Amino acid sequence: MQHIEQITNVNGQIMAIIISHQFNEKGIHFFTPNEFSQQLAYMNHPTGKIIEPHYHNAVQRNVVFTQEVLIIKKGKLKVDFYDDDLNYTESRLLESGDIILLSAGGHGFEVIEDIEMIEVKQGPYQGEADKTRFNAIKK
Repeated sequence: MQHIEQITNVNGQIMAIIISHQFNEKGIHFFTPNEFSQQLAYMNHPTGKIIEPHYHNAVQRNVVFTQEVLIIKKGKLKVDFYDDDLNYTESRLLESGDIILLSAGGHGFEVIEDIEMIEVKQGPYQGEADKTRFNAIKK
């Protein structure tokens, strides 16, 4: 799909999915594999479309790794990607309206322009037990 990018490691594992603010297709589009613990979709429906009332059933899930979604409301953010061995692999620049799902490997950020963003991830939050910090790439 145009304006959708998957960042993968050398083993083909999806490390991130970026949805550009330019993405605009009719209907429902899921970008994540069914096995991801965080599901990400885009929906574009015309006026009058009915989405039937529903609720979500209690379904036990086993979440092992945190996956997070960042929604860039304003500004620019550089994202650095690292493989599972903490080796830098590549970077991308996100701007207002872009969305990224971080699903594997490591990541670091640099604010390029004052940023406003929303983060969505699984809970409950475990504080510092949720992450391991490591040194960034050399500038």
